[in-house]
Amino acid sequence: MTAGSAVTAGSAVVPGVTRIAVLRANFLGDLVLTLPALAALRSAYPAAEITLLGAPLHADLLGGRPGPWDRVVVVPPWPGVRDAPGAGRDTPEVRRFLVQQRAEGYDLALQLHGGGGNSNPLVSALGARVTAGARDAGAPPLDRWLPYSSDQHEVFRCLELAGLVGAAPVTLEPRLDLVPADVAAADDVLPAGPGPLVALHPGARDPRRRWPAACFAALAGELATAGAQVVLVGSGDDDRRAADAIRAATTAPLLDLVGRLPLGALAGVLARCRVVVANDSGPRHLAEAVGTATVGVFLEHNLLNAGPLTRRRHRVAVSTRTTCPACGVDQARSRCGHDRSLVADVPLETVRAAALDLLGDGGPSVHAAAAALPAPARQPLGRVAR
Repeated sequence: MTAGSAVTAGSAVVPGVTRIAVLRANFLGDLVLTLPALAALRSAYPAAEITLLGAPLHADLLGGRPGPWDRVVVVPPWPGVRDAPGAGRDTPEVRRFLVQQRAEGYDLALQLHGGGGNSNPLVSALGARVTAGARDAGAPPLDRWLPYSSDQHEVFRCLELAGLVGAAPVTLEPRLDLVPADVAAADDVLPAGPGPLVALHPGARDPRRRWPAACFAALAGELATAGAQVVLVGSGDDDRRAADAIRAATTAPLLDLVGRLPLGALAGVLARCRVVVANDSGPRHLAEAVGTATVGVFLEHNLLNAGPLTRRRHRVAVSTRTTCPACGVDQARSRCGHDRSLVADVPLETVRAAALDLLGDGGPSVHAAAAALPAPARQPLGRVAR
């Protein structure tokens, strides 16, 4: 096999693997979409130590949590992988990181971060015996690679790349276990009792994916009328402004937890909820992973890449709009620079109907107080039983 030729998914397991590095150092939702691929790696290499090379938020969320990883190592700022002031490929921090990681003696390094233009050089620099991952046009090749395509769901992309090293899928839907600290943190901030909770997350990293605060406010009123306690979640200044706008536009009683929850506590709160209504965002993905029903507001293209794979407990409200409301430029072709919402025309009735339907369903719960109905058993992520 030459470095310039792609190999097919389903390639053989790499022999003699005791240490695996996986690069995925971007955002919360991206991490969640990687979980099925990590589970596949654990199944294929049950005795290997799996190190996730990630971002600080990954270390915060996954440290001490059971799952198909053994540790998380934070990647230093590297252009196109972890963009930050002073990012570079030859900074003192990067040099120290690479010395430490080469000393680990990785047998296998898997790049799940993107098209490889920036991430493949980092993976190659780890010195692993075998490297694998995606390769976009112009990106340097790895030992085993597949062409990168933007028109593919991230779960399937990551699973296909894991298949390059013989890791067959064992699950398709992301799952993340809670730890006792998550449950305790949720209990500290949420009301006791069996009454249903519904969380609203009005934020999104890309402002074009934000449903208007006025729509969330109207929905909050409908949910409160239906007997739900509405909880606002999020972090950062944009989420704070959206939460304030929601509170100003409704008389419904709201529990405002924006900016108050570290990631583990957020996971615990979302797991206590009957339903989570959110934009296409990390908290929506996290809610799905901990077993909570969701209603997501999506742009059509983002639904293709990152939407939930099933509809029994995960509903979507989709906007097909691509033109900027401010200037008319087609956002599918180029970014105009405006941040006006492209999902503002998603009907309130569509989201309301989905949320109320799921609210009445009950569904599975990971906490005794999350629903009045008994909760069916959940399968732990962890190591795959043999």
